[in-house]
Formats: sequence, structure tokens, C-alpha cells
Amino acid sequence: MASPTSCPASGSRSKKPLGKMAGWLRQALSKKTNKMPASQKSPPSDALPGCSRDNALPPCSQDDPPPRCPQDHPPSSGLSSAALAESPALPPAQEGATSSSSGGRWSRDYDVCVCHSEEDLAAAQELVAYLEDCSASLRCFLQLRDAAPGSAIVSELCRALDSSHCQVLLITPGFQRDPWCRYQMLQALSQAPGAEGRTIPLLTGLARDAYPPELRFMYFVDGRGPERGFRQVKEAILRYLQTLR
Repeated sequence: MASPTSCPASGSRSKKPLGKMAGWLRQALSKKTNKMPASQKSPPSDALPGCSRDNALPPCSQDDPPPRCPQDHPPSSGLSSAALAESPALPPAQEGATSSSSGGRWSRDYDVCVCHSEEDLAAAQELVAYLEDCSASLRCFLQLRDAAPGSAIVSELCRALDSSHCQVLLITPGFQRDPWCRYQMLQALSQAPGAEGRTIPLLTGLARDAYPPELRFMYFVDGRGPERGFRQVKEAILRYLQTLR
């Protein structure tokens, strides 16, 4: 019968080969890991997707457009380049858009307002026809012809004086007797108290002594002269209009 010390135990025989096999396996795995290609290695945890700090871009083919980083995009202007290309161009500024009618003679609707009494309507109409038919084609305001129907008489008078460069006062015996004519005279003087040549008195059928005292500082046109003073009235109006240029 063999002694217990002559044969090794079963457990002692198996430990030595298993230890060698485990060491060989660890060496094989370590060699395999070291031989992996660099392209299969995972990126470091602190690397950001997209562009790197040095703007290194991945290679691309010639058919594909190169990728851009978010910071490379220009700020949006609200319209794409295609929309800007298709949008119609603005029309050019029209020549003469700023008309010269905004100043000078054309800054008002009328060149002259004729103030007269009711009984002198025929004489006023003759004067207006003469002024409008002249070469200058003066624009005249005649109350019974040009006043707006239904409007207040005083309002129409003030509007006519405001929209006229000159005022002609047809001073006759009827003018002197009519309170409304006196009001027209005072209103005309208040519109242009210091404008020389703007208020033109035409004295007809009255002596010089009957000339209104409110107009003593103004020269008047004598209606007894050639063409009843109409030509002098026209020249006085044209002379004033020339000062507006």
C-alpha cells in the first residue's frame, strides 16, 4: 500500500497548469490591444463634435461642399441671396418731382383779389377780363364769380386775401358808401400792412380829397388816365410778382 506522501494530491496538480494558462492569456490580450489601429480608438471624452479649435476639417470629396462651422455662417439678413436676386429694383426718381410751383408766384392760388362794391360789379368784371386776357394771364379772384356757394362771406373774403398775392381796391363813390367795402379795405391792409406794391388802390369817379384816409400813405392809380388805369394796375401787379422770384 503506498504511503500518503508518495503521490501528490489532485488539487495540487491542477493549480500549476491553470496559473500558467492565465498568465499566457493575459499576455495575449495585452498584445492584441496594443496592435489596434488608431482609427478604431474612441475619441477622448473632452473632444467636442464638429470643428476643433484649430478649425481642422475632415477630408471631403470634390463633389460635396466643404462643411462649415457654426461660427463661419454670416448673420442672416432676413432675405436669402435668391430672394434678393429675384426682388425688383426700385424705380428711379422721377425728374422734376420737386416742382418749382412750391414757391414764388405759384405758392398762392391767385395773383390778385379785386375788392369792389356791389354797384361797381360791371367795372370790376371789365378789370378782371383785362387782367386775365393779358400776356401774363393773371389769375384773378372775383367774389361773385369765385366764392364757394354756401360758404360764409367773411370766411371767403379772408380766404381770398390769404390765397392772393395782391389786392386791387376799386375805390368809387359806391365803395365809400358801402360798409362792407370798408371792411374789405381794412382786412386787406391787415393782411399786408408793410408790403409795398401788394395793395393797389384804383381811384375812379372820386376827387383826390375823397381818397380814404387809411390809404393816404399809398399811391393810387388814377382811373381817369389811359385805359382807365387798367394798364397801370397790371404793371403794378407784375412788378410785385417779380419780387417773389
